[in-house]
Amino acid sequence: MYESRKQAPLAGTRFAWRLLGHLLVAGGLLAASLAIGMLGYRAYEGLAWVDAFLNSAMLLGGMGPVNPPQTDAGKVFAGLYALYAGLVFIVTAALLFTPVLHRVIHRFHWDAKI
Repeated sequence: MYESRKQAPLAGTRFAWRLLGHLLVAGGLLAASLAIGMLGYRAYEGLAWVDAFLNSAMLLGGMGPVNPPQTDAGKVFAGLYALYAGLVFIVTAALLFTPVLHRVIHRFHWDAKI
């Protein structure tokens, strides 16, 4: 997927396309995750769409829910969704930082040996 150490770094335009591709994948992941959260809050807590959006977005952003769950099923969903949202946050950050970090490392010809 990325050029090796022996290959020249991508030109600016191709690198911008790579960044855009990563941004689109990260955006798709966030949109799908937001939809899952909204559907879960609607199904298990009976929240209105706007409240379900707010709770899902706050969890995905790392802030926590606004409306505390009232039902047992809602509490289980909220706990599992919070764990999932934490992983999505890490994966999204990795998707966005990976091309930039690879380019920086590639520019300096730094070879990390494990």
